[in-house]
Amino acid sequence: MARPVLRGPRPGNGPGLPDGARRDNAAAPHLVAALDQVAGVVLGQLAVGAKTNEIPCVRELLTCFNLAGAVISADAMHTQTDTAEMITAAGGDYVFTIKNNTPTLRAKLKALPWKQVPPTRNTQTGHGRRVTRTIKVLTVPDWIDFPGAAQVAQLRRTVTTRGKKPSVEVVYLVTSADHVAAPPTVLASWVQGQWAIENRLHWVRDVTFAEDLSRVRTGNAPRVMATLRSTVIGILRLDGWTNIASGLRHHARRSERVIEPLLTS
Repeated sequence: MARPVLRGPRPGNGPGLPDGARRDNAAAPHLVAALDQVAGVVLGQLAVGAKTNEIPCVRELLTCFNLAGAVISADAMHTQTDTAEMITAAGGDYVFTIKNNTPTLRAKLKALPWKQVPPTRNTQTGHGRRVTRTIKVLTVPDWIDFPGAAQVAQLRRTVTTRGKKPSVEVVYLVTSADHVAAPPTVLASWVQGQWAIENRLHWVRDVTFAEDLSRVRTGNAPRVMATLRSTVIGILRLDGWTNIASGLRHHARRSERVIEPLLTS
């Protein structure tokens, strides 16, 4: 299958940052982006209009791509039948998270006999914490009428940090990918990649590029600047850099180095 694609909003600024993109009398600029979660490269983005929201904007963005063989993951807001139908009709698969915004479906999934399902676990350690992901997968029940649904899953994420009480998050998933294309380990990796957008894109743009503090506010300027930041991140990742801040410092020391990744990426 093609590399999974996922999305996330930016730019904007959080509470306590009045000097950034948000103005007193207007909302912060809001974008949705499609990210190749394997390469860490933004493939495209659209601005969310003042009179709409992310849901139709993401559908519009997806029409820009050939979805045949692609896997689209998105957060719970986009667990929508129309979005699922669009993706499957275009030849792609989806992985959607079921949370409290779809309470009836979540309650039904929670009631499934998960205790009888053998778990698949993966544990990762680093930076003073241990993360264990436990996934259980079932063939989609007959009563699920979500378009193209083939499997449902329960994913438990337990984070243990030194000196702190473990935190546990349980989410449910629905996907159109069957057990051949998406066995438990693959399905879990797709969701992990979805969560990684915060570290691989949002955190880099917020911290390394100080996007939340940007005073670029008017017209298309916020979208243009976000595009330029994402382009730089993408070029550096394609050139092999995993630490974007280090990549920026490396090229800043000798400006002629910039041309090499532009020609080879």
